[in-house]
Amino acid sequence: MNELTLTTPALLFSAISLIMLAYTNRFLAYAAVVRDLHAKYLEKKDERYIVQIKNIKKRLYLTRSMQIAGISSLLLCVVTMFLIYINQQFIAVWVFGIALILLIVSLTLLIMEIQISVKALELHISDIENS
Repeated sequence: MNELTLTTPALLFSAISLIMLAYTNRFLAYAAVVRDLHAKYLEKKDERYIVQIKNIKKRLYLTRSMQIAGISSLLLCVVTMFLIYINQQFIAVWVFGIALILLIVSLTLLIMEIQISVKALELHISDIENS
């Protein structure tokens, strides 16, 4: 990389913002599912609800980690811009590299979370198919 300019980390702002919006929507959907499962479990102490709640709990923790990595990436993009502004190019390049790595981590966690979600939905589909 010859020179890192202010526009390079700024380009990630919109992408990271959209990703964070998607993560927040996932989190809110999971919160609604947890509340629904909790109410159903209180009505009828069925073991299937416990399995579903454990699955959602795992997905919630992954979503939290995705959000933390994404927010950290955005924060480091801002730090990168500040470092460029104060003419600390060498440090800015390294901080931006870390920001990119955190974005990769966030997206990798998203892939893991999607795989768990698909497995959970496959269980529901197989229940319907077996009926």
